[in-house]
Amino acid sequence: MSLSRDLKAGIAMAELSDGGVIRGQVDGAPALLVRRGHELFAVGGSCTHYHGDLARGLVVGDTIRCPLHHACFSLRTGEALRAPALDPIPCWRVERSGSLAFAREKLAPSHKRLPAEDARSAPASVGIIGGGAAGLAAAELLRREGYSGPVTILSVDESPPYDRPNLSKDYLAGSAPEEWMPLRPESFYREQKIELALRTNVVSLDAARRRVRLHEGDAREFGAILLATGAEPVKLPIAGAKRPQLHYLRTFADSRALLALSGKAERAAIVGASFIALELAASLRARKIAVDVIAPEEQPLERILGREVGAFIRKLHEAQGVTFHLGETVTRVDGRTLTLKSGATLSADLLVLGVGVRPALGLAEQAGLATDRGVLVNAYLETSAPGIYAAGDIARWPDPHSGEHVRVEHWVVAERQGQVAARNILGRREKLELVPFFWSQHYDTTIRYVGHAEKWDAIEFDGDLERMDCAIRYTRGGRVLAVATLGRDLEALRAEEQMERDATG
Repeated sequence: MSLSRDLKAGIAMAELSDGGVIRGQVDGAPALLVRRGHELFAVGGSCTHYHGDLARGLVVGDTIRCPLHHACFSLRTGEALRAPALDPIPCWRVERSGSLAFAREKLAPSHKRLPAEDARSAPASVGIIGGGAAGLAAAELLRREGYSGPVTILSVDESPPYDRPNLSKDYLAGSAPEEWMPLRPESFYREQKIELALRTNVVSLDAARRRVRLHEGDAREFGAILLATGAEPVKLPIAGAKRPQLHYLRTFADSRALLALSGKAERAAIVGASFIALELAASLRARKIAVDVIAPEEQPLERILGREVGAFIRKLHEAQGVTFHLGETVTRVDGRTLTLKSGATLSADLLVLGVGVRPALGLAEQAGLATDRGVLVNAYLETSAPGIYAAGDIARWPDPHSGEHVRVEHWVVAERQGQVAARNILGRREKLELVPFFWSQHYDTTIRYVGHAEKWDAIEFDGDLERMDCAIRYTRGGRVLAVATLGRDLEALRAEEQMERDATG
């Protein structure tokens, strides 16, 4: 990122068109000068979630969106309006003098207070069941919005909320240190007065009383509850396999265990060709471990991305030494020998199952909440029980883009749902109108995907897939349901904005 232009020294107004961005620096910090109509804004140039270059992003209204992971920031205040970024970017006052615009002093971060009418209707306390993406995002936003009542996160995990996407990507590959993984330091929970109860299993929920019972026998009551219990790995029984041989990748502890085992492993077998499974394959190859992928489909990720894109991803992995056994399943394990459905055998000293996840619905079902392949919620993420909301991998909501009830297992979606649920717990009545987004990393190739297409009747390619310069549109009845991009980050942002406009009319 070039920092050559000093925004304090003045920029000619004629250089900036509406929506235009000039990259520069203020006191050595990356900064942007942005014009929106007759207004000028000077804001930080780096996204606070993995430092994406905001100058390569998209200006929408009085916001700017990051090209990497689609975080969104206010140009007026710098506030992180949409996950995955949680921290604001800096802002400077802009002054015009003649034909020039100057960045002046840095503006103090804004601190919200809950409006009196919201404070009167806000619940006395909030209990969040689940310490993943949705749970942390909800707790953080409650405090950011000025809610001062007790906030409790009850998490079955042994670790504070962490960056789950990195478990199969950079952390396991060895390029992301452990200190990158927590979403917030331990001091954050103390300073924000958020009670974080780890290794805490909620065994029952009385929906009428909003009362939960913990595995130790203790009971807690809350004014409002957010269910964010996430998903659990699908576990396959394999004849002959002893339980310690079967590994999964869902938690930080799982990734640490695989990291420890990878130091001794020479050959790994991965059952399944999901995004997580293939990202795991790439990470293990980065550690020079031979990898076999066994899956029943004809092409990896064919159901989600289509046959041609699936074949392309397969070639990416094969070029890095991954061996695929497609149309196959593992029927038996004898020590280090795996027998496949075809009768073929292969050897592995590390066996990982990555065949997908299922929503953790036990608590919701026990409480009598309405469920259908997920916890059914309305447009405000309310469940069938008043005062109880659901977000993340368990929530099935009315999607305005597809016109169907959908459940999406994506990290950014879970975070944004947690934020919307938090606002609605405070009485804001904000509809969930997000366009789902995720990214998947395969060696030096990243796929970005916006929208949601469970079924499509046509796939349209624009560009060259082999050259990794391509946009792929998934359509049904002529309507674009989803867009996947390679090497076209700005186009992904524009597709997201177009879907938002289409949904709102």
